Amino acid sequence: MTVASHAGPSRLVVVSNRVALPEQTATGGLASAIGAALQERGGLWFGWSGEVARQTASEVHRQQDGRVEYATIDLSRRDHDDFYDGFANRTLWPLLHYRPDLVDYNRKHLAGYLRVNNLFADQLMSLIGPHDLVWVNDYHLIPLAALLRERGVGNRIGFFLHTPLPAAGLLIALPRHGELLETLASYDLIGLHTPRDRRALEEYFLYEAGATMRHDGRLHTRGGRSFRAEAFPIGIDTRQVAAEGNRADEHEEIHQLRQSLEGRALIIGVDRLDYSKGLPERFHAYARLLERSPALHRKVTFLQIAPPSRGGVPEYRQIRRELERSAGHINGLYAAPDWVPIRYVNNSFPHALLSGYYRTARVGLVTPLRDGMNLVAKEYVASQDPEDPGVLVLSRFAGAAQELTEALLVNPADTEEVAEALERALTMPLPERRERWRRMMDVLEKQDVTAWRNAFLQRLAG
Repeated sequence: MTVASHAGPSRLVVVSNRVALPEQTATGGLASAIGAALQERGGLWFGWSGEVARQTASEVHRQQDGRVEYATIDLSRRDHDDFYDGFANRTLWPLLHYRPDLVDYNRKHLAGYLRVNNLFADQLMSLIGPHDLVWVNDYHLIPLAALLRERGVGNRIGFFLHTPLPAAGLLIALPRHGELLETLASYDLIGLHTPRDRRALEEYFLYEAGATMRHDGRLHTRGGRSFRAEAFPIGIDTRQVAAEGNRADEHEEIHQLRQSLEGRALIIGVDRLDYSKGLPERFHAYARLLERSPALHRKVTFLQIAPPSRGGVPEYRQIRRELERSAGHINGLYAAPDWVPIRYVNNSFPHALLSGYYRTARVGLVTPLRDGMNLVAKEYVASQDPEDPGVLVLSRFAGAAQELTEALLVNPADTEEVAEALERALTMPLPERRERWRRMMDVLEKQDVTAWRNAFLQRLAG
């Protein structure tokens, strides 16, 4: 029996930890993709308001914008700290990014994570119509479908994981892993970015949870649930990003950047300040480039944009201090009165400006240690001038490496390999740059964000 009070035709109900409200600027690919899907189909977006209140509010804040209704709830400080800062970001995030050494497991945090997921389920029940398609996003809400099923919700529910998924041998390092991860079987469809991630999920269920694989590709659990796991690599709004790159000359800030370079080649990195992004290793590789190639001194500048995130987590404060020291050390060794080798910036910038920065850069340096997809890599390619495109240096461990095979693929832990790739990128002939760019752009135009969401939702509806 489906529990629901909303009547009417089928809608799309999206659930995520945070909701991009209409008055807020949606900067991420996920936010724009979800927003467009909801406007096309009509539907509801439910999640945390972003507000930390004195106590978790039972009231749901609701507002309408076109065909989309937004429903959000506030969290108490206790719930936020246990659920978000605690279990989601100090336990699940490092585990999913292959860093079991950084996993900080605390039963109190797990209790808070389950408490907030139960709160989501309680509030969401009355908002779901009998024929609505429910799309749950990311690691914050792994058990949500199981909690909705317990409450009698029988709708088709899909889940998309926007991070990598490590192999079963790492997943079982999580205490009480079965109680959490086996709840994924309550979804009808689980989407992941790459075939590698899909295989990791299948192997966990087959070898750790005792599931069997049916002839139609569905996993069947000992509890009687059947579900499907598939790879759906997320794309970007390729046309929009390319248009923003074409309009780069409209922005005074872009002119200022180009003027400040004084004809030097620009290497650019844009990443949230996070240990999964491989930023210390990237700085070391750039230093190695300057050490091995004195001819490049005063001819190249590295701009790293790294907006802070999760400042309450000690590991994030530590990496910020490490990068500040490293940037100072590199500039101290190599700078000249008229040249600063590395520009390290902790601010965030509007998307239109970033597209202009990407277009200005001769090299895009995207070297995470692990990443689910990494849309910066795709945005860098889409922003380029087709007549004089730059070169993408990309980590093999980003999901984007599965598609952008014409990038210069590197192991971010190999300082020498990254330095060699940077030198090759800076000296690559124009015909080769054009050919590599065109092949990558063909992928981005075909597999854009619209194709991604349509493929996932069509599979879920079927």
